Amino acid sequence: MQRPPTGSIPDAPGSYQFKDAHGRVIYVGKAKSLRQRLSNYFQSNLPPRTAQMVATAETVEWIQVRNDVEAFMLEYSLIKAHRPRFNVRLVDDKSYPFLAITVGDEWPRPTVMRGARRKGVRYFGPFAHAYAIRETLDLLLRTFPVRTCSDAKLGRHQKLGRPCLLFHIEKCSGPCVEAIEKPAYDDLVGELIQFLEGDTDTVVKRLETGMRDAADVLDFERAARLRDRLTSVRKAIERQQMVADRNEDLDVIGLADDELEAAVQVFHVRRGRVVGRKGFVLDKVEDLSRPELVGRILLDLYGDPPPLGVPRQVLVPSEPAEADVYRELLSELRGTTVAVRVPLRGDKRSLQETVTQNAREELNRHRLKRAADHNSRARALNELQEELGLPDAPLRIECYDMSHLQGTDYVGSMVVVEDGLPKKSDYRRFKVRDVPGNDDFAAMEEVLTRRLTAYLVEKERPVSEREGRFSYPPQLLLVDGGKGQLGVAVRVLAELGLDEEIPVAALAKRFEEVFVPGQADPVRIPRQSEALYLLQRVRDESHRFAISYHRQLRGRRMTTSVLDGIPGLGPTRRARLVKELGGMAAVKRAPLDQLQALPWLPDAVAEAVHERIHAAPARQR
Repeated sequence: MQRPPTGSIPDAPGSYQFKDAHGRVIYVGKAKSLRQRLSNYFQSNLPPRTAQMVATAETVEWIQVRNDVEAFMLEYSLIKAHRPRFNVRLVDDKSYPFLAITVGDEWPRPTVMRGARRKGVRYFGPFAHAYAIRETLDLLLRTFPVRTCSDAKLGRHQKLGRPCLLFHIEKCSGPCVEAIEKPAYDDLVGELIQFLEGDTDTVVKRLETGMRDAADVLDFERAARLRDRLTSVRKAIERQQMVADRNEDLDVIGLADDELEAAVQVFHVRRGRVVGRKGFVLDKVEDLSRPELVGRILLDLYGDPPPLGVPRQVLVPSEPAEADVYRELLSELRGTTVAVRVPLRGDKRSLQETVTQNAREELNRHRLKRAADHNSRARALNELQEELGLPDAPLRIECYDMSHLQGTDYVGSMVVVEDGLPKKSDYRRFKVRDVPGNDDFAAMEEVLTRRLTAYLVEKERPVSEREGRFSYPPQLLLVDGGKGQLGVAVRVLAELGLDEEIPVAALAKRFEEVFVPGQADPVRIPRQSEALYLLQRVRDESHRFAISYHRQLRGRRMTTSVLDGIPGLGPTRRARLVKELGGMAAVKRAPLDQLQALPWLPDAVAEAVHERIHAAPARQR
């Protein structure tokens, strides 16, 4: 890579991006001074991983910002968008479950939610397992009998006029049959939220007082019910371990790492109780010091607004690099001052050690799994290279499959495996356009031609302008089928001049035979080899992806309405028309003057609707 002229690099804060020969972003960094930081990458004594990144890069670009905090957030956004291969990244990018309360609904309900944060929802957690949420809810529903049913089930029982079983066993207050008024229901939801936030004393005192009052008036049946509810509440409280003062909100981060990866554990403490925890593993592909690694963890945790918000304190295992910038960033997110510190003594130090021990145990578990996974993937790729006579180990494999039903809804799929792992962001689906009838060979030819032509187009563009959808050629192109499909792939590659660049193979389902160009007999890959297992997994994933797209298109076609495609009748007007006239059958019976009488429907659209309905074949009505 050619070094940019020093005078062209601004002496200002910002983010920089290294790109490879295909224009793919391979590393994103930040700097208080872009000029000073970038000059460090062109020295002779770079650490091994940094030297490998610079050797892979073809160009470097930068974006100047106003201050250090903006540089941090820009770096986080770019890493999230591009997922560069030389940046620290999540190994187990799983979504943790939260206990969520839909406070924006008319009748709010608690439920298990994952994924992005939604408006009108209060979150508690995260929890290690969804069953932990359901067990906690089961303990609390007798004390806070709010609905847990879906909106569809609520609507169904409202129409029936009778409640479900949960009402009869006193685990729901019955809003579907108006057994509870809205203000009283809202009070129940408020008390449940208060309890989950850690304010448990109020609920316990209320239940104890109610139990004693019922016993005083000899209402022993009610006193027994309150006693059972109190027992359930106390069990739920025991699950929320008290680890700090009641007025303290903090997150505690534990870290354990080796040369390759780092395990992170986070305990979320609100009002002194542990209300959630999460853990993840980072791949240390960057040369980062311990303070830089802690800073990256903070950015991953708080770059997007966390469901539980930013606490007043964040306890870390080591002072992060540029700690003042992180404090400023977190304080801006919270709206008040946030302390980021290393606990040195007392209860918080003990808590920190507990969380760190959790991280060590997680790293040990992951090491065992990592050794097995990494070794098997490496064996599979090396075996494939040897068995198929490939010039290199196939680090990127693309597999193609077709799906249709008697020639209708013809689709193709492309799935991608990099380093032996699925790369779902690069999956593509193709709707076959130019193949009449049932012809798998012609469909395969069309799909491969479109994909590889797109690669050639991207290849001719300047590196900085490449979009990345089809910028990278596979090191093994795999088709689902036998010699026929292989012949199609070979012909397409030859016509496009890619036969010397891209190796190809076909995997037949019947005997799991692998065919390669130039050999009449299939390649005999041992039945128990990692290489054959990898090919089977790729082929099966491609088949699943194609089938799901085919079913989606077929479902759309089967539910197509006679009103679809009428100019001026979009989804909103169509829904309103069906609703106001009382159903699709009523729309089909409506005379033209009735349609024109609708004040919100233009006459031209009304005429088009009437003409379409009465011109449609009887089978479409």
